[in-house]
Amino acid sequence: MRKSVLGTAGTAFGTACVTVLALGLGTAPATAAPPAAPQGSGWEPAPSAPWDVPAGERCAFAVHGEPIVDEVVSRELPPPAEGVTRTAYKGDLVIRVTNKETGAHYDADVSGTALVDAYASGAQFWRVLGPVLVGVGEGSLARGLYVVEGAYTIDIGPTGTKTVAGPAVRTDSICARID
Repeated sequence: MRKSVLGTAGTAFGTACVTVLALGLGTAPATAAPPAAPQGSGWEPAPSAPWDVPAGERCAFAVHGEPIVDEVVSRELPPPAEGVTRTAYKGDLVIRVTNKETGAHYDADVSGTALVDAYASGAQFWRVLGPVLVGVGEGSLARGLYVVEGAYTIDIGPTGTKTVAGPAVRTDSICARID
């Protein structure tokens, strides 16, 4: 889930939120072994990849992210409309986010769940419960990296603009934590 949300272009943090996260910031498999999904359950491992973001793109300094716990699984669901794919994500995910200039780091627990609709245009719409890591270049939050927690939606436009909205949203700036 987290692969897509993290994406520097706002497209699928990998597939993750997103990861997100996605979205992502990287698409190569993570070094941690993916979790075993129950056989026949329809859930498949959805590992997050390590990623790098140049100085000024999210934080004032260059940032590296790498999963240190990654038990995320995904499952394709019936599409809600033609040209839309719908994927559910769940599982434990902790990303170590490191300031590449100083070595300061923060282990972000971003083990939320999400239902992600991906459109042919590159746009995505996320329904999220819990924390995910969101990288913002343009959108409803200032440029940065955030752990966003609560019950909310993330609307990612085809150009990567992110709008986070919902009745119960809390944000924690990762850039400020590792500055």
